Amino acid sequence: MTEDENNHYESGIDEWRKLPVFRQGVVILHLVEHIIEGIKLEDNNPNSQYKKALYQRYTEQMMDNAILIPSAIATAHGVDLYDLKMENATVVRKAAREIIQDSKGLLASNYKDVEYLDLLGDAIEMLRPIFARWVQTFDATQYIIDRWGLFNPPGVNFDDPAQLKNIDPNTFLNNLDEDDDWEDSEDEGLKN
Repeated sequence: MTEDENNHYESGIDEWRKLPVFRQGVVILHLVEHIIEGIKLEDNNPNSQYKKALYQRYTEQMMDNAILIPSAIATAHGVDLYDLKMENATVVRKAAREIIQDSKGLLASNYKDVEYLDLLGDAIEMLRPIFARWVQTFDATQYIIDRWGLFNPPGVNFDDPAQLKNIDPNTFLNNLDEDDDWEDSEDEGLKN
């Protein structure tokens, strides 16, 4: 890598950290951390094992999803293909919705600090339009056909014969040959 390429690469590494959608994801992560820490401080001796198990289940899921949001945003930013960007965007949307569901579970379990859950709900609602604008920036001309039909750009059909003609089978097969790790993992999977 030349020095100019290296400088360009290094300057783009943290570019995703400046995205409003990423920053809002970090806000959500910090709110979830705060809620979890508050539960730990508040409930050293919960009045039931059941309540403790519910809190643990909901907060673990909330944390897993809160971590996924900025991670998937950064991953989407690091790829060019429309279908991969959309796949990561779907992860973000699903994680945000599951945080809301787990917040409702905490409420139903008599979680006392409702104002923190309200703040979390507001933060996710603030994420929604920022997220929608971010998704609109995805370049729909940079794609390969998603044969599953989920993440194709508008107007691209998963089984469109005209689109199939654009695939060079030799290039596709050569790319598979270059990925020796894939073949090794497949062989190991067949042995087990």
